[in-house]
Amino acid sequence: MNEPMPSGLIIVTGAAGLIGSQLIADLHANGCQLVGVDYCDREERAAYFDGITLEQWLHPGALNAWLDRNAKEVGAVIHMGAISDTTETDKALLDRNNVRFTLDLWERSRSHNWRFLYASSAATYGEGTQGFVDSDDLDSLAQLQPLNLYGWSKHETDVAILTEIAQGRGAPDNWAGFKFFNVYGPNEEHKGAMRSLVRKILPQIQRGEVVRLFRSHRPDYADGAQERDFIYVKDAIAPVVRALGLEKLGGLFNVGTGEARSFRDLALATFAALDAAPTIEYVDMPENIRNQYQYHTAADTAKAKAQGLYVNDYTLEQGVADYVATLTGNEDAQRLVSP
Repeated sequence: MNEPMPSGLIIVTGAAGLIGSQLIADLHANGCQLVGVDYCDREERAAYFDGITLEQWLHPGALNAWLDRNAKEVGAVIHMGAISDTTETDKALLDRNNVRFTLDLWERSRSHNWRFLYASSAATYGEGTQGFVDSDDLDSLAQLQPLNLYGWSKHETDVAILTEIAQGRGAPDNWAGFKFFNVYGPNEEHKGAMRSLVRKILPQIQRGEVVRLFRSHRPDYADGAQERDFIYVKDAIAPVVRALGLEKLGGLFNVGTGEARSFRDLALATFAALDAAPTIEYVDMPENIRNQYQYHTAADTAKAKAQGLYVNDYTLEQGVADYVATLTGNEDAQRLVSP
């Protein structure tokens, strides 16, 4: 990391999550003063923070009051915390945790001109019929139709922030909403059913079991050919770190590779990383998610590239190999796939 970091404390919410914990590790290694914020105790996910010293660890419910008391010490807020379960049906819960919480942090960051970087999502694009362009134009955003309440909560936050800016209420000198595509990698043990396919099938492959992928329920996609823009977490955090080092920034930015790959590709890469012969069968997709399922995502990366925020050091195969090597403790394999 060569970017100059802001002076003062850097607040990271969702600190014990996949992206948040990796950001903390990267920023800590570069001497930043960090405050972690999450609902769980740090000790619950101690493996994520081995060797990492934080200035403080806060519960989200205590954050706003703490920020008010310590406003002069804060340099930036990196807000990665959210309810990210795409099957969540409690809209009030998502409004409170994903929308209102983010907008409260936005208001404080604007008032104090703290750098404010937050997690949006590729789920805002819905089926992708409007494309996957990270536009800041409110008319363009109005055309997006997310497929689930999680996606809507992220979309409503993006629109609220850009509406306030359009109305002349101002913004921090440096702010960005990152539309993360499908991030996978170390430190997702806590995510349960929302873990990446790699993490789900690795123990199955190790046990010699058949891996099951969803059958396609659309005639234009073969079984297992449903595709996503999969991005390795080491590449996904890099744009956030780069953005943090900028004096001036503003807008929504896609965080993806720009390339769609199938779930079958991802499974085959996992088999290959374990040097195992692939055995795959296809099962029906649960009916409760069929109408909320994206069959294709691929980030438009032009805007991120123009701002120097695009990073794609790992191919799908390299990212999966590095992740599998991390999970299996194979340091030699990690060195071989490092970019």
